[in-house]
Amino acid sequence: MKMIMAIIQTHKLEDVRTALHDVGVMGMTVTESKGFGRTKGHTEIYRGAEYQINYIPKFKIEVVCEENISEKVIETISETANTGKIGDGKIFMWDIDSAIRIRTGEKNEQAI
Repeated sequence: MKMIMAIIQTHKLEDVRTALHDVGVMGMTVTESKGFGRTKGHTEIYRGAEYQINYIPKFKIEVVCEENISEKVIETISETANTGKIGDGKIFMWDIDSAIRIRTGEKNEQAI
């Protein structure tokens, strides 16, 4: 099993969720987050005053999937979240040793 974590722009969440459902992802965890990358934030003007925005709002998506579809999941997120502009986000993947569904006690692939 693989854990895939993606940091994406907020307006792309629903598109990514729909695309992942279409490739067989049955569930995901979504967390509102803030952060910065190479751009180190940006400056905005509000009512004539300039404000430095150090942390950009994003969504963090976490998906645990079977290894055989992990590359398709990454490809789907990458294609769907891509706007071609700075700040599209990042995708990370790592191995999961085990998973347990609390309600039923099912393990590993049956638990996801």
